[in-house]
Amino acid sequence: MNKIKVAVLGATGMIGQRFVQLLEDHPYFEISGMYASERSDGKRLGETLKIRDHEFLDESLESRISAIDVKEIARTSRVAFSGLPSDIAGGIESELAAAGVAVFSNAANHRMRDDVPLLIPECNAAHLDMVREQGSFANGGFIVTNANCSTTGIALPLKVLDDAFGLEMAIASTYQAISGAGYPGVPSLDILGNVIPYIRNEEEKMEIELAKILGSVEGDRFVPSGVQVMVNCARVPVVDGHLESLVLRAGKDASVEEIVKALEEFRAEPQELQLPSAPLRPIIVRREADRPQPALDAFAGEPARARGMSAVAGRIRKKENYIKMFVLSHNTLRGGAGGSVLNAELAVSRRLL
Repeated sequence: MNKIKVAVLGATGMIGQRFVQLLEDHPYFEISGMYASERSDGKRLGETLKIRDHEFLDESLESRISAIDVKEIARTSRVAFSGLPSDIAGGIESELAAAGVAVFSNAANHRMRDDVPLLIPECNAAHLDMVREQGSFANGGFIVTNANCSTTGIALPLKVLDDAFGLEMAIASTYQAISGAGYPGVPSLDILGNVIPYIRNEEEKMEIELAKILGSVEGDRFVPSGVQVMVNCARVPVVDGHLESLVLRAGKDASVEEIVKALEEFRAEPQELQLPSAPLRPIIVRREADRPQPALDAFAGEPARARGMSAVAGRIRKKENYIKMFVLSHNTLRGGAGGSVLNAELAVSRRLL
C-alpha cells in the first residue's frame, strides 16, 4: 500500500517525540511534517530531544520543525497525530478536522464530546464508527481521542473482567510516573523521596472516561457504563510506567484461576487483524509476588513495534467477594502516543483513511 502522509503536532514534547519514534519505518504511515510552536520553528528534531530510551533515525533527527499552519498541514497530510498541550489543542484540532484532516489526539479537549470516540481498540473498537456523526466527516476530517494515560492501563483488564464476570464496582489507586506530567515532569526537590497525593483533574478524568470507554453505543449516542468507579491518584518518583492498584467487586463469583485465565486469554480485533502496534498479548499476567514493577515491566509487549503496549497485571487475589490486583502500563506509549497510533491503524483497517 502507498503510505499515508501524516503530521506530528507537538514534536518538541514527550508525546510528540514518541509519535516520531513509533512512526519511523511504519508500514502504514509516513511523516510529512513535524510541527510545534513558533519558538521551535526551523529547529532540527535532534536539538529538542526529550526521549532518551530510543535511538532515532538520522533522518528523523535532521528533520526540521515548523510552526503550526493548519492550511499547510491540510495540504500535505491526511492524518495529524496530536501531542499538543490541552491549552491549545482543542481549536487547532477542530480546524484541522474541518479542513479534511483525520486527527488522532492525545489531548483531553474532545474526549467527552458526544460524537468523538474515546478509543482503546481492544476495549471499544465499535465506538470508532461514531466519527461518521461528526460534521466534518463528509470531507474526510474527523477527530479520534485516546484516553488519559492512567485510564488506559486499567481499562483493558476492567473490560475483560466486566465482560466475563459483570463488574459492579472498581476502586483504583494510582502511582503515576513523573513523565505523565510532561517534560521536565515534576521539580526534583518536590518529587525525590516523596509521593504527591494529588494530580489536578486526574481522578475526575479517570472516572468519567472509564464510564464512556466501558459503555456502549446506541444509535448515535454513547451510553455510559454502570460500573461504579472511584479513584485516588498520586505522583511517585518513577520515570515511566503507571502502577495502579485495583479492588473490584463482580456480580458473578470467580476464582483467582478463572480471573487469570480470562486476562491471559483475552484477544480482540487489533490482535485478530495483526495491526502493527497491537501487542500479541494485550494483558500479561505475572505470577511473582512482587510484580509488576515499572523498572521491569513498563516496556512489556511484543513484537518490537508493540514494545510498551501491553498492560501487565499481577498480585491477583480474592478476599470474600472482592478481587484485588495491580496493573502497570507505559504512560507515554500505551497511555499516550502508542494508543493514538493503534487507533489510526484501526481506522485504516476500517477504511476510514
